[in-house]
Amino acid sequence: MPNGANALIRTLVDAGITTCFTNPGTSEMHFVAALDNVPEMRAVLALFEGVATGAADGYARMADKPAATLLHLGCGLGNGMANLHNARKGRVPVLNIVGDHATYHVQYDAQLQSDIETVARNVSPWVRTSTSTQDLCKDAAEAIGACMGPPGQVATLILPADVSWSEGGVPAAPPLLSAPVPADEATIAAIAQALQGQGKKAILLGGRALRAPALMAVARIAAHTGSKLFAEVLPTRMERGAGLPAVERLAYMAELASVQLTGLDHLILIDTKAPVSFFAYPGKKSYLVPEGCQLHTLASFTQDVLGSLEKLSTAVGAGAAAPVLQLPKRPGRPSGKFTADKVCKAIGQLMPENSIIVDEAVTSGLMLTMYTAGAPRHDLIALTGGSIGFGLPNAVGAAVACPQRKVIALVGDGSAMYTIQALWTMAREKLDIISIVFNNRCYAVLNVELQRVGASGAGDRARAQLDLKNPPLDFVQLGQSMGVASRRTTTTEEFLAAFEHALGSPGPHLIEAIVPPTLAGLKLRVLPHLLQSLANLPEPIARALKRKIAP
Repeated sequence: MPNGANALIRTLVDAGITTCFTNPGTSEMHFVAALDNVPEMRAVLALFEGVATGAADGYARMADKPAATLLHLGCGLGNGMANLHNARKGRVPVLNIVGDHATYHVQYDAQLQSDIETVARNVSPWVRTSTSTQDLCKDAAEAIGACMGPPGQVATLILPADVSWSEGGVPAAPPLLSAPVPADEATIAAIAQALQGQGKKAILLGGRALRAPALMAVARIAAHTGSKLFAEVLPTRMERGAGLPAVERLAYMAELASVQLTGLDHLILIDTKAPVSFFAYPGKKSYLVPEGCQLHTLASFTQDVLGSLEKLSTAVGAGAAAPVLQLPKRPGRPSGKFTADKVCKAIGQLMPENSIIVDEAVTSGLMLTMYTAGAPRHDLIALTGGSIGFGLPNAVGAAVACPQRKVIALVGDGSAMYTIQALWTMAREKLDIISIVFNNRCYAVLNVELQRVGASGAGDRARAQLDLKNPPLDFVQLGQSMGVASRRTTTTEEFLAAFEHALGSPGPHLIEAIVPPTLAGLKLRVLPHLLQSLANLPEPIARALKRKIAP
């Protein structure tokens, strides 16, 4: 009979989990050795655990099935926690295999001994330490079923070294997954009545509702009932572009999102929750649903989104309605002073069909949504949990899942440094990724937040904590040192040339864009006052200002 590690990998492969992002240590060596016995499992090495977990997140978003991670003890799991947080918030299925000391060794409290289960529970609703080789694969099958959901979630299987190396492992059959059920008749009737009645109505979409089939169905309902369509602020995966319904994303800044939602009488939620502000701000609302607005949930995280929409479409008589679709439209070729907006415009002008955009550009990407709205069809992946260091690893996972598609990752300079090791994995695996790093030499979004929270007394010492000028980061040298072809661009023309070259050349490329902060100087000083004034302005003016700040 095989040892536990061999049986475990066979169980994963038989359940369709054929990719594992690894950062192993001593306790995982039998799993590593077993990889040669199960060639169907692709193992992708990461130099940091946060790259492995972020890559597993990006893979699952695009493959619609989990990847595994292989991590070393509690410390390794802890190093990967930020990107597991993003996966948890996006309801993405990820299966962690975390090595542990042999069961009989735990009593000695060795140097790397820790409480792995407590670490895991921060991001993983399902956690189990497998205590016998005979039960290991049954535990693994249960973990697979838990992470696949619905909803998708992080599951963590802790694998003691002796359970891994001992013989007697028995591969387990794939778990039986229950099909999600659509909304019940009473819910459908109540929402149909709200949509067909008086008042201002909107539908907020998240998760699976932002895929093409659901988008087409909900667009027919919106067109027939006169409802507005919104997407959650940071979608897990959103299909968009020419030929698909245009859906307006809620703004990151709560003041701007409140402008979008103002005056609503009914808000219908589909695979998302009620909108709230990212942080608490003195004197500002945290809960963004307008007062007096009635909230309805058509499909929760566990329900059948498309089936619920089809039932609702029948109930409101929208089956023959013509959805409003985004017309093909590319922005003109950018020219003039080099800014982050010109980078976004170039992407909209040149990106190929079926691109995957991984967006961690933060303030530098404010215009990205507008410039790519009418571009050829593509997928957008966003920073669901808000924990930075997500963009480069997610691009790795997306490229592994979709090797025939061009991946374009947009990241800020500060966030890129959290998981810069991802570049090495891109080069090692020859992944078709263009990484665009906006180097504005500051944590620009935190300069904005410093103003918004009303922190008084912030002077040179405070601003120094948000400054990245000294010493300056050199992403070309960083990229080249890890095997990625890298170019620095300081003009619009240089960026266009570098981007066109990367689009026409397979394999990983890095383009460092030396740009000023999008919000700086007078704009930065005026922004808090402008945001504060929105609630008191006439609605048409407030909406116009919102479109100007964040289209």
